[in-house]
Amino acid sequence: MDVYLEGKRVRVDPSRSLGKGGEADVFDLGDGRALKLFKPPEHPDYQGLPEEQAAAQARLDEHQRKLPAFPRLLPPRVVAPQTLAMDRKGRRVLGYAMRKLEGAEPLRRFSEPAFRRTGALAQQVAEVLCGLHRTLSAVHGAGVVVGDFNDLNVLTVGADAFLIDADSFQFQGFLSSVFTERFLDPLRLPGASASTLSPGRAASSDSDWYAFAVALMQSLLCVGPYGGIHRPKAPAPRATAVARLHQRLTVFHPEIQYPKPALPLRTLPDELLHQLHRVFVEDARGPFPLPLLEGLRFTACASCGLEHARAACATCRPNASAPVTPLTASRGQVTASRLFSTRGVLVHACVEDGVLRWLAHEEGVYRREDGRPVLQAPLDPSLHWALQGERTLVGRGGELVVLTPGQSPERLGVDTPEGRPAFAANLRHRYWAHAGGLWRDGSLGAERIGDVLQGQTRLFVGPRFGLGFHRAGNLRGAFVFDAEQPGLRDGLVLPWPAGKLVDVECLFEGSNAWLFLAEESGGRTLHHCAVVGSDGALRFQAQGVAGDGSWLGALRGPCVLGDVLFAATDTGLVRVEPRQGRLEAVREFPDAEPFVDAGCRLFMTRHGLTVVDRQHVTGLRMT
Repeated sequence: MDVYLEGKRVRVDPSRSLGKGGEADVFDLGDGRALKLFKPPEHPDYQGLPEEQAAAQARLDEHQRKLPAFPRLLPPRVVAPQTLAMDRKGRRVLGYAMRKLEGAEPLRRFSEPAFRRTGALAQQVAEVLCGLHRTLSAVHGAGVVVGDFNDLNVLTVGADAFLIDADSFQFQGFLSSVFTERFLDPLRLPGASASTLSPGRAASSDSDWYAFAVALMQSLLCVGPYGGIHRPKAPAPRATAVARLHQRLTVFHPEIQYPKPALPLRTLPDELLHQLHRVFVEDARGPFPLPLLEGLRFTACASCGLEHARAACATCRPNASAPVTPLTASRGQVTASRLFSTRGVLVHACVEDGVLRWLAHEEGVYRREDGRPVLQAPLDPSLHWALQGERTLVGRGGELVVLTPGQSPERLGVDTPEGRPAFAANLRHRYWAHAGGLWRDGSLGAERIGDVLQGQTRLFVGPRFGLGFHRAGNLRGAFVFDAEQPGLRDGLVLPWPAGKLVDVECLFEGSNAWLFLAEESGGRTLHHCAVVGSDGALRFQAQGVAGDGSWLGALRGPCVLGDVLFAATDTGLVRVEPRQGRLEAVREFPDAEPFVDAGCRLFMTRHGLTVVDRQHVTGLRMT
């Protein structure tokens, strides 16, 4: 596909894709700029979706008038259109060029417990939010409303926060028609009788500040105002997501079970908690008080390691010795036995041939499960890990380093689709994508397994076979490959999400791969599960909503045994099995509730079901 920038033809290269959203594709122009192209109605992501196709056409039609009128005097941390991308005749706007941000992460990452515990410090989060506050104030000062303010439309580079997707801003009579459910101001709902989360009132500076408060809470506590699970007293029914907004059933309400993976509310000062209560419960609006953010000073508790911004840690007695955790505990039919504990943090874990392996960080050193140090460095959330026997693989940017005891580090170049190094390992081999090829280590060196889309291929591997896929511009494809033999079986049919892909996980068991995809679509985060056979056939699938308390409410953490999946929730374990072509929860284990939560990871080892959380490895036995 060709577009024209300032009259010069630019060929769009799918291998230079920077990412996909629900409404547009973004490509690297190679000159410090990125090109955002709006999806036309005929885009493959909209195939078979007539409502989405009509909405795409309406957006394109409006952009013909809106983008030429875009305001010029916005603050520098707004990634605004610089040059319009036109068709050959220069008559139709197809998108625009903008500056490219290097090394950027979406603000959403700060709300992920796993990202926070691997080195993203709360003080850094506070600095990012202070800068974002000033940028939002300046945007409003220019007479512009963000409209769809959310944690994917804010990119962070170090301590700087940038507003992106500026084409959806509201100005000069052009209303913002898009929204994200988690950030939707309930005062915009049409009335108490509304049964769907859809705004009935236009966005405003007040609704922007409401969304800012949501982003602030999620970034500091890893939970939004309407997180958790509604647990009313019997016989009252559990409130729907819409009813919770109408009734202001927030995490401050006594009937809401606070999510276990989230950071405790009382890690924040009372003054900040009071302001959040005013916004989410009492409907206070207006600019968020900046001094409450500028005054935040976080420290790590010397006793429990928890970061807090109070005079003393509210979750333990800092001057007392650490509490002694029982080695064995029971509840009903479940017995838990503590297998390992660290005062640091467990960074990564996997199972090889029934043996659990893990990587922990404590006192400035990354250590393997036998206590052996592999890397002396501070916690760094930008590092990506894989374990292979005694070897430890660590990737960052376009480099993969293999750390083997008694040997010099081995360095390999790897592709980085959307900033994530493309590599994986099983007990026998290492696999990586680079320069348009899928590679495997062999006895005589690197072996090329097959051809893949350069710079865009995500990669996963199990004991018997592997799975990979790409989504770049109009191109999307998936393949499987044998763990030992060369060649790819491509052309897989997957339940491709049309929206922005925000997370991916893949589990292997026998001849099946369980692929989990998190998608931001239609203002909400959806989770998809697709079971793919080693022959490439789609066998089962399911869909859920993020944070709904179900087995698909969290993307990461389940384990598989045969055709049975076990998932951890805040209320215990769930057993999932295929039924008539679908995956369904068939049994719950509420007795496991004290020992698991939605943020832990489950593994099936030789000794049975094993739980890995932030600081502990625990074996579970169910009778």
